[in-house]
Amino acid sequence: MSDALELPVEEALEAVRSSAGGLTTEEAKARLAAEGPNELESSRKAWPAVLAAQLRNPLLALLVVAAALSIGLGERVDGAIIVGIMLLSVGLGFFNEYRSEQTLEALRERTGRRATLLRDGQACEIAATDVVTGDVCLLQIGDVVPADMLLLSAAELSVDESALTGEAFPVEKTADSPVYAGTVVRSGSGRAVVCATAGRTRLGSVAGKLTEQQPPTAFQRGLGSFTGLLARVTAALTVFIFVTNAALGKPMLDAFLFSLAIAVGLTPQLLPAIVSVSLATGARRMARRSVLVKRLVSIEDLGDADVVLTDKTGTLTRGDIVLLEAIGSDGKPADGLAELGLACSELDVSSGTPLGNTLDLALWHAFQPAVARAHLDAHRRLATLPFTFERRRTSVVIQDGTPRLLCKGASEEVLARCSSARVHGQAVPMQDARPGVEQTLRRTLEAGHRALALAGRTVDARDAYGEDDERDLELYGFLVFTDPPKADAAESVARLRRLGIELKVVTGDHEQTAAHVCTEVGVPVEGIARGSELDGLSDAELDRLVATTTIFARVSPEQKAAIVRAVQRGGSDVAFIGDGVNDALALRAADVGVSVDSAVDVAREAADVVLLEKDLGVLADGVVEGRRIFANTMKYVLMGTSSNFGNMFSAAGASLFLSFLPMLPSQILLNNLLYDVSEMTIPTDRVDEELLERPEHWDVGFIRRFMIFFGPISSLYDFATFGVMLWVFHAHAPLFRSGWFVESLATQALVVFVIRTRRSPFFRSRPGKALLVSTLLVVAVGLAIPFSPVASTLGFRSLPLGFVGILGAMVVTYLALVETGKRVFYRRVRLCRSGDQRRRRWRIGPAARTS
Repeated sequence: MSDALELPVEEALEAVRSSAGGLTTEEAKARLAAEGPNELESSRKAWPAVLAAQLRNPLLALLVVAAALSIGLGERVDGAIIVGIMLLSVGLGFFNEYRSEQTLEALRERTGRRATLLRDGQACEIAATDVVTGDVCLLQIGDVVPADMLLLSAAELSVDESALTGEAFPVEKTADSPVYAGTVVRSGSGRAVVCATAGRTRLGSVAGKLTEQQPPTAFQRGLGSFTGLLARVTAALTVFIFVTNAALGKPMLDAFLFSLAIAVGLTPQLLPAIVSVSLATGARRMARRSVLVKRLVSIEDLGDADVVLTDKTGTLTRGDIVLLEAIGSDGKPADGLAELGLACSELDVSSGTPLGNTLDLALWHAFQPAVARAHLDAHRRLATLPFTFERRRTSVVIQDGTPRLLCKGASEEVLARCSSARVHGQAVPMQDARPGVEQTLRRTLEAGHRALALAGRTVDARDAYGEDDERDLELYGFLVFTDPPKADAAESVARLRRLGIELKVVTGDHEQTAAHVCTEVGVPVEGIARGSELDGLSDAELDRLVATTTIFARVSPEQKAAIVRAVQRGGSDVAFIGDGVNDALALRAADVGVSVDSAVDVAREAADVVLLEKDLGVLADGVVEGRRIFANTMKYVLMGTSSNFGNMFSAAGASLFLSFLPMLPSQILLNNLLYDVSEMTIPTDRVDEELLERPEHWDVGFIRRFMIFFGPISSLYDFATFGVMLWVFHAHAPLFRSGWFVESLATQALVVFVIRTRRSPFFRSRPGKALLVSTLLVVAVGLAIPFSPVASTLGFRSLPLGFVGILGAMVVTYLALVETGKRVFYRRVRLCRSGDQRRRRWRIGPAARTS
């Protein structure tokens, strides 16, 4: 940021080579050419960058190897199919993410702003992007400050800095005060010299940190771990098969080709495509709910999130100030007090649209417009003693029967001029009423509200009034203002909690205000920490604090990001919701960042998901959608790895005692292709409700246990098929391969109906129609191939009809055995998880009690 902001006005003007009259047009053009436009570098992506992001999928590397091996084996069709699958996956992801980028670009263009400057001594309006250092800017109510500036003069100027600090109430500004880019003028006017533009502003200092490469999300980290597991298993099994077959004297080329086919067979070629189809489908569903998904993978990360960190202002709250109540000095409702407060305002309603400071506008909006105007007209104003930041109060003299002076302002200023207070309709000396007044005021402030005191007295009719008349006042009561929660915030919070998500509030506002909002929207508060308490903490100390804290107040942008990383180190996946500049770093650091279309540009750029409507209930919808996608993705992963591992293990075992390869490389690839085709409809499958009630994460250890547990069950029936073919039908190589091909395809395709749910299949969990039809169709095709005209070309022979009957019995018993094994497996998993939770509680319990 510019050092000129810290200088006195005259020195600042000299530092930026300007004057109170501003720049000439020619000088401004020269500076614009030298400095560049007044806009922040954004994370907007051209199409090559979007495409490159799609190619950084670790599983694609395995598919490239699989395609190369297939082509190397002479199976060009299979290789082409794998390449086609890769192109489909990359294409779907590219199309959806690039479309989101284009939508976001249109959103940026719609929110372009303008500024009023002095050029050549005359006021003119230009695009905010053309503002340069040294320009003198004229600020009025409603203006968005286009750059960092130093005020040359100010008239009752207050600025909303919530986008930077999270503080809901406007900040008073005087001459020599800095105002920052992205803040909003709420009252008064001012003239300021521009000291910094673009990336040199306070706003730009935050945006600059967003250019760093975004770290991988939890889903991407899990996918990388899974890919590593596949690579290790594939390499070990491939080397074992090749070495064993070569050691048994089988032709080296056949052994090599067979081991490579096994490697291809172990690779779940359709996983990227299934993930992309699922994410694209989810993105379209969310788009219909006015949610823009910038990164498709963030949908799954939203479903995985078990901790949501949210800003308060503009997210849980509406982000505007409203009159909460008008109370007497005893804290009870005071009739007519709001009307008197409206009469004691400096609103300008001459244009039809009320103009004034935020608190006066809140008084106006507490009534219907016609009613508010009637109240103003009913109290004829004789004189006004205007608000200044030194006085911190406004007084008016109204003709209300006899002339009466009303004084409204900061509680300490008004109370200092009161000699009595109205209690139960009677004037009570202030020394007697003070304990009750202070208690009322303290209770209001502790609830996180802002209170203006209102007092008055009768005065004589005369031509002029001054500050000397603001004495011996009678306190009428307090006007209490608040930034209220959004109408749907409590419902959204309750739904997120039902989904097993813990909420923490990270705000730049006061802790009492945040605690009050949390109470109103239903967030249980376990602990509160201020930003000053985070300074100097080590990572371990911060981790312990974060684990037991619900509200983080008065925190800086850097501290918000540090809190996100601390939660992540605790093993949680984090979603962060925010719309201000002070949220941008945390939005980028989180596993998934969520913002709104009305957020500042930097926050929108940093977010992964942008809500085009301020409906936080959509966040819960997104969580459910993400969990649905993750659940269906895991169905394919679990079925594919377990069945492929079982089949490849069977192939490896069979190759040890057979004089021929149990299945040709081309037949392995065809089997794998047909199976994958049957699973293409998994993204449309139904998901059991219990899988949507809590977040799930990539667990490579769980996948490995699942693969090792269910793979041998598949192999058991493979070996049974080998025995039937060899000892019952005395099969030669083509017949043996035909029998195993059909049995392998039937069992691994049909087992989807058992493994897709933890419930009883069909009875308590029905599959989607598309999955049911595609699976049965693929099994029928596989059964028909040995009887088809292409059978001999593919190396198959017609199967005995007796084998078809035996196959039916084997499939039924196999599915029954897998169902039994499923119940045993998940019972063990539940026991292990509950044991882990007990041990985890035992470990952290003493530390928690000590702290």
